[in-house]
Amino acid sequence: MSIIVGYIPTREGRAALGAARTEALLRKVRLVVVNSHRGGRDFDAGEARRFEEELEAVGAELDEAGIEHEVRALAHGNEPAEDLIEVAAESDADLIVIGLRRRTPIGKLILGSNAQRILLEAQCPVLAVKAGEGD
Repeated sequence: MSIIVGYIPTREGRAALGAARTEALLRKVRLVVVNSHRGGRDFDAGEARRFEEELEAVGAELDEAGIEHEVRALAHGNEPAEDLIEVAAESDADLIVIGLRRRTPIGKLILGSNAQRILLEAQCPVLAVKAGEGD
């Protein structure tokens, strides 16, 4: 039993983490935080260090809250959707939590490709969370 959350250090990522944290506490299950990026030339050493520091802070926050957790940083060329679906299947996840960006009225016609793929292909329920106005 576990909850998988896709996390990047953005308003949407923090909103997803907050919702996943709440669900993990309510359900008394393990939380797996997945930070997935493609890596490669566009991902420099400075950005890698920033992500690493952010993930360490997330782990410390979850430790302090008493939530059993695992933090995974994945950079092996997959799309984030592919990584989240794979980790959810490996972990026999009860739920996947993802953050969604606010979109313009035209943009609302098209859901982000990663979000859409997760919603369509995940074998467990998916909770899609938007960041609040003040987040």
